[in-house]
Amino acid sequence: MSTTVTHPRIAIIGLGFGAEFIPIYQRHPHAEMAAICQRNPDLLKEVGDKFGVAKRYTDYEALLQDPDIDAVHINTPIPNHAEHTLKALRAGKHVACTVPMATSVEDCKAIVDTCRETGLRYMMMETVVYAREFLYMKHLHDQGELGKLQFLKASHQQDMDGWPGYWPGLPPMHYATHCVGPVLGLARNQAEFVSCFPSGTIREEMHACYGSPFAVETTHIRFKDSDLSAQVYRSLFDVARQYRESFEVYGSQKSVEWPLIEGRPLVLHTAKKPEPEIPEEVHCPDFADRLPPEIAPFTTGGVYGGEGGEEHLSFTQGAGHGGSHPHLVHQFIEYLRGHGEGYPDEVQSANITLCGILAHESALKNGELIRLPEWSLK
Repeated sequence: MSTTVTHPRIAIIGLGFGAEFIPIYQRHPHAEMAAICQRNPDLLKEVGDKFGVAKRYTDYEALLQDPDIDAVHINTPIPNHAEHTLKALRAGKHVACTVPMATSVEDCKAIVDTCRETGLRYMMMETVVYAREFLYMKHLHDQGELGKLQFLKASHQQDMDGWPGYWPGLPPMHYATHCVGPVLGLARNQAEFVSCFPSGTIREEMHACYGSPFAVETTHIRFKDSDLSAQVYRSLFDVARQYRESFEVYGSQKSVEWPLIEGRPLVLHTAKKPEPEIPEEVHCPDFADRLPPEIAPFTTGGVYGGEGGEEHLSFTQGAGHGGSHPHLVHQFIEYLRGHGEGYPDEVQSANITLCGILAHESALKNGELIRLPEWSLK
């Protein structure tokens, strides 16, 4: 089986958040938006009619039997990610999947093993590592402007009270890819050891959901073959904080800090300047020049076809998560075509996801140092 596809035909599974990606695939010059899948037939019709997608499925199993689909982009609930990924790979489809990769060590390993057995490609669609803020920091690093990396720090804080289904009581580090992804992704490092301490407690009625009472989990990550380590922390319930994804990079020549308040400029610190001049605010670009011109507008809004071929701008369509959506689509398409690294691939995705899963195990064991499995290291 060939591991590359010149013009991949994509099916999107799950049309809540997943619908954001439809017009981006439609306008990508090297992809076809082939089908959509959603259990709710009313939502399926609404989204299909809005974007003009003719082929529609309410049955995922039936979609996987369609020979005219090369790859699936999975946006289903977290507990279904591993199941849906493995079914797709075993049906001969390449996979992009929203975060996290899975919820257990065993399922992460099954995905890695299945990719190796089939030769099919997998990419976890981690938004933060394609957000404009991260891309700016990575650009500085790749150009050597940061100097030697000395320390990395990231957080993801969110109030998820009132979210239905599987969310209440979820251990904070079980959904940690938005803070683990950037600390590993900057220099393409792998996590080798984690140690996590919990802090505080959530309301007692949520303790039994996952056997976890923790309000905040703080993890130290030791990198493989490096003197570098990172700290990440995560909260989901009973912590007063505006939504925040953050990343801080400390180098010997320059350091960059994500702002404390959403929407503020980054702060760039330059060594050896007079003290008052060390920090400066910077507005990072969208790096739209890295994208095909057809999808570049989605970094700040989005262009999609209307009736009669008329085009409209929508400033809520596709521009979320720091303008990352078109970058994610382009990376996945290029990966399927045999270009680029498709970061994070199945092994890198497992390493990122397992940091959170094993960090929670460490928290349950009073901060015990836990080594990530060898198969999750490149």
